[in-house]
Amino acid sequence: MNYPDISEVAKLSGVPASTLRYYEEKGLISSNGRRGLKRTFDSDIYEKLGLIALGRAAGFTLDEIAAMMSPDGPRIDRGRLTEKADELDEKIRQLTVMRDGLRHASACRAPSHMECPSFRRILRAATSGRIAPPANPAPGK
Repeated sequence: MNYPDISEVAKLSGVPASTLRYYEEKGLISSNGRRGLKRTFDSDIYEKLGLIALGRAAGFTLDEIAAMMSPDGPRIDRGRLTEKADELDEKIRQLTVMRDGLRHASACRAPSHMECPSFRRILRAATSGRIAPPANPAPGK
């Protein structure tokens, strides 16, 4: 069987080799050996990378994703999926409020934004924490 090496996986998946090595270090993926100096992977590596990408897009940390991986396949806690969906619902609500506020502020006819009652409500919401700032995690975390 011809196992893809790290450069092939990087090329076909679009995931840099450095990220693949980091994922292996974190326990998200594992190589099955080496061809010369290059790591090789089982053919299911692309499926695993897809699961990692999906998890990241849903807002899971790499540690949370690693906890879901096992040699027998993913072990995904359905309760945790529900919790993440609830977190996304709240984020969508916050972003909707922010979007609507920005649209209003851009079209508001008040002499200044500070004189606009709607804009002032948005300020109060931001001050009270009801509109959370966007998360800014370090790359790869």
